[in-house]
Amino acid sequence: MTTSSVSKGCFVFKPDLKKRKRTVDIGKERFSICRSLWEKIKTDTEILQDELNKKILDSLLEFIKKCTSSFQCRSDEWSCLMRASEIPTAALVLGVNVPDHDMTFQSLSDLLQESVTPFAVSVQAKECSGMPKSNLMQKLLERLMGVRVTEEEYEEDPSLSGVPLQQKRVSCSIGALCQWYKAVTNVRKHIKFSPGKYCSLENDVLQCPPIVVIFKDFEAFNPHVLQDFIFICSRYIQELPLLLVFGIATSPCTIQHMLPHSVSSLLCIELFQSLSCTQHLATVIDKLILTAEFPFKLSGKVLQVLVNIFLYHDFSVRNFVKGLQLALLEHFHSQPLSVLCCKKKHALLNAQKLSHQHLEMLRQLPSFMRYVEAQEPQEQVQLLTSDKYVKEVCQKLLKDIRKYHKNYYCILRCLSSLTSSLPKYPLGKHIRELHMSCLERNIWETNEYESAIQLLRLLAKDELVATLKKCADILKPCKTKKMNSVLQQLEDYIVKLEHLDSKFITLLEMKGSRRTKKMTPFEMLKNEALDFIDCFVRSHLSPPELQPLHEVCYYSSSGFLRQHLNATPRTSIQTALSQPFYYLQNENLKTDAGTVSSSAPDICIVYKLHLECGRLINLYDWLEAYATVVSGAEGKDPDSEEYGKVDELKHARFIKAVSELEFLGFVKSTKQKTDHVARLTWGGC
Repeated sequence: MTTSSVSKGCFVFKPDLKKRKRTVDIGKERFSICRSLWEKIKTDTEILQDELNKKILDSLLEFIKKCTSSFQCRSDEWSCLMRASEIPTAALVLGVNVPDHDMTFQSLSDLLQESVTPFAVSVQAKECSGMPKSNLMQKLLERLMGVRVTEEEYEEDPSLSGVPLQQKRVSCSIGALCQWYKAVTNVRKHIKFSPGKYCSLENDVLQCPPIVVIFKDFEAFNPHVLQDFIFICSRYIQELPLLLVFGIATSPCTIQHMLPHSVSSLLCIELFQSLSCTQHLATVIDKLILTAEFPFKLSGKVLQVLVNIFLYHDFSVRNFVKGLQLALLEHFHSQPLSVLCCKKKHALLNAQKLSHQHLEMLRQLPSFMRYVEAQEPQEQVQLLTSDKYVKEVCQKLLKDIRKYHKNYYCILRCLSSLTSSLPKYPLGKHIRELHMSCLERNIWETNEYESAIQLLRLLAKDELVATLKKCADILKPCKTKKMNSVLQQLEDYIVKLEHLDSKFITLLEMKGSRRTKKMTPFEMLKNEALDFIDCFVRSHLSPPELQPLHEVCYYSSSGFLRQHLNATPRTSIQTALSQPFYYLQNENLKTDAGTVSSSAPDICIVYKLHLECGRLINLYDWLEAYATVVSGAEGKDPDSEEYGKVDELKHARFIKAVSELEFLGFVKSTKQKTDHVARLTWGGC
């Protein structure tokens, strides 16, 4: 654009904002989406955990409230006197998924402090290990006296204000605990509690709340420490309303193994059993993975890795969720187009804002390339040259993959309900097994699917109708047009089967029909219904790899997860010792394969030298070889007398390195020869 003027001047032309291309900041948007999905996984998991634990926690809370009320009961009956001398104890069996226990105990502590008592403390075995037996009582006193209470409950004793907690603990004894409890309850007797707090308890109980001690890992405690603690506390049960909660990971029989009858008879034990960890996992997979509402998806191999780690490692749902979060993080880090892996509205908006660079990435996706190859030549040219047209097609494909997921999960649940009650579970007992099979291949082409259909054809009328009704109930919440059509036809078959005249299903007619090879009306209708089910399974349970743009929301790098979640300490240690450059990234440590740098850490040099030895290693020969290698790093002349000479410093460094190898389990001392050590490892990993 040109201008003319009689005077000199500076002219500014503002660009047209309407014509400016709008692009999305991919990095920030991906981070925002990843963080929101991360928080959703965390929040939903906590809600599920609370829902699954609600029943057992409510039962446990009711037991504690009942025991709390019984402390206030005064009776001269012999049975009441005997029960009053026992410590109420809840044996809480949580299973071997120990990493998940913390969340359960935290929920229990919160419930107790909200509705029963402010004096609920938890202890772990590691806090009381390697210490005197009084350490358990010391921890208990410290945490009880450190309880913070609001001003509306009671004011702290002015004489103790400003005094450190360590000075408040006069002596580590049960007597000190009794004195402290009496002082606290005397203050509480003059308190008027708010109506909403502890509303389910009597006023006497509010003034004298119980002390609840939770042993998180009961099996890990020293049995003698527990026995002494229980025996001492039983002597003061009339003065101290004490309740115990044993967190048990294995079996209730553990109590009998750890506590002799003379001690266990001092406890009034009630057993509480939580849901199994496999039920927890099934619920988490059902709510987080097998749903169209959550846009991030896992491939079959990735899901199999996470499930295998759960089943063969720790049974921890918490660690399973951590693996899911790691997969989420890696997907958004490694896949630039994961910006489209979000809710429908935001995904369509982000697709419209993609830059030319990201559209080129989209064109290079294998699934999109297959989609382009299936189109007409004229449309192929547009898809490869026109960014505007690609954005429109991208929005359409994103809508299609969301419809696919909605239909997929409905049919998946339907097929699982049809086959889960069949003998020998041909398609798996759990829906996750069926889901992983559908992710890997066409499920209808497998022998297991054929076996399941054949077994369904053998069902009697009542069994078939009941099975089809379960399937119809699953399809009712599905709101897509295709699922409504499937539901309508399925209900028609159910009505026809229910109104089928029973005279056609007699054994005599079935026997006669077999002779003439003529099918009865029931068999014809049953086959027609099952053929219809087979038809919609083939239509909606195709693997997601066949869907265009599935790479946007599916994470498939199972090797990455296996490497980071499956711990291999021996491999890591051997790699660090034989190739220190791998971890230290120091250029001076770069060497050819099978050799070691003279400037490497002492333990690496000693490790490399020990690989050249046999079963028994002569310490003196080993020391001389080490001194020779180290002399090379010091820059000494190989022809000089000082080269390879052992001095006190080298001797000390060698002894330290050998001790470290012994600690790691590579060598050990032997009685066969006093100046030798035995080698313990052979070969690599």
